[in-house]
Amino acid sequence: MHKALIVAGALFIGFSSNAQIDEIRRITETLCSPEFHGRGYVNKGDSIAADYLVDEFKALGCEPFKGEYLQHFTIDQVNTFPNKMSVEFGGNELLAGTEYVVHPSSAGFKGKLVPLVLDGESILDQDKLSQALVEILEGKSGKNAIALRYCDLSKDSLSKLRGLTEELAGYVPVIELVKGKFTWSVGRRQLKHVVIQINAGDIREEEPEFEVDVNAELLTNYLSQNVMAYIPAAKKCKETIVFTAHYDHLGRMGTDTYFPGGNDNASGTAMLLTMAKYFKENPSDYNILFIAFAGEEAGLLGSKYFVENTPIKLKKIRFLLNLDIMGSGEEGITAVNSTIFEEEYNLLNQINDELELLAKVKRRGPTQNSDHYWFTEQGVPSFFIYTMGTNKNYHDVNDTYENLTFSEYEDITKLLVTFVDRLD
Repeated sequence: MHKALIVAGALFIGFSSNAQIDEIRRITETLCSPEFHGRGYVNKGDSIAADYLVDEFKALGCEPFKGEYLQHFTIDQVNTFPNKMSVEFGGNELLAGTEYVVHPSSAGFKGKLVPLVLDGESILDQDKLSQALVEILEGKSGKNAIALRYCDLSKDSLSKLRGLTEELAGYVPVIELVKGKFTWSVGRRQLKHVVIQINAGDIREEEPEFEVDVNAELLTNYLSQNVMAYIPAAKKCKETIVFTAHYDHLGRMGTDTYFPGGNDNASGTAMLLTMAKYFKENPSDYNILFIAFAGEEAGLLGSKYFVENTPIKLKKIRFLLNLDIMGSGEEGITAVNSTIFEEEYNLLNQINDELELLAKVKRRGPTQNSDHYWFTEQGVPSFFIYTMGTNKNYHDVNDTYENLTFSEYEDITKLLVTFVDRLD
């Protein structure tokens, strides 16, 4: 299937870079909009996104795979925060996402939290920590929560305390006083008590008080879905190239705060549609299957379900390209699994050098951090590709459409379609 290098330039005749960037921006901005609720589980944001993607694939002329665009699966438990949320200190309401976040597995709470504040020494001393907990539970301290001043601890000390917050939350509400940027995730269980992380800032009082209103709802047997679309080969072929990207993100933390997930992974989902548009207009010698996975942020659930209930023979997949974090690229890309599939990595790197596309195609070994993982475990050759660049926002409220540069988007598309074209 190898073609002369000159073909690589011809591949993009009529494929306007301006139109391409405009389209990618349109799709990414739409996926990041408030109407999609962070593509999570509050207001079924994931299903809204899935329906949108089906419409986009249909508009491009892609076929359903085995007669279906959607593959449904169930998430056993997922913790959500669907209602208005507030945390007040000193009569001022703190700003969700930047001044505080609730723990993804937090329970709800409404009322005043008067915590017993423990500093670094007390947190590290098991006896002092146990004594403080007993005082609260027996009502001796007049406090109803524990505040852990993590902001004064070193990274080494923090690593020794991993899991402490969740353990304490089995007995009392917990407040973590921290510093730095907040990141969030998806909770798959619900703790017994509320847990809140607060940016310590000027909160240095020995006896602070917080007014809290947090509603948490643990959803069970939640129905989600993967999205599939298909383009048959130009001539009958038994092998398939698979492009994947997860379209889900973290969703909402209350009614006023959501996580847009611009880079992670509206950008990769938009790249999936870019690939669909290209291969629909330029049919490959391979069949091309596109899969947009749900449940990635909840533990690679959509891809796990797909591999365990696959409508395609995995041994017929020639190569899988999993796309995540596609919104920058000033420093190049990383190819996970490139230490395993050296021949394909060499091809990818050779194309990049010959066409003078990206600053670097960095090698990285196997990882378990994205949807390629379950395929690799079943022997499917695959890369997980993500960009490296100036945008460092990740799992936070600043991962917005507006913060994406798309500076290397055209070069990445050239690299990927040329890789497929030259893959034997």
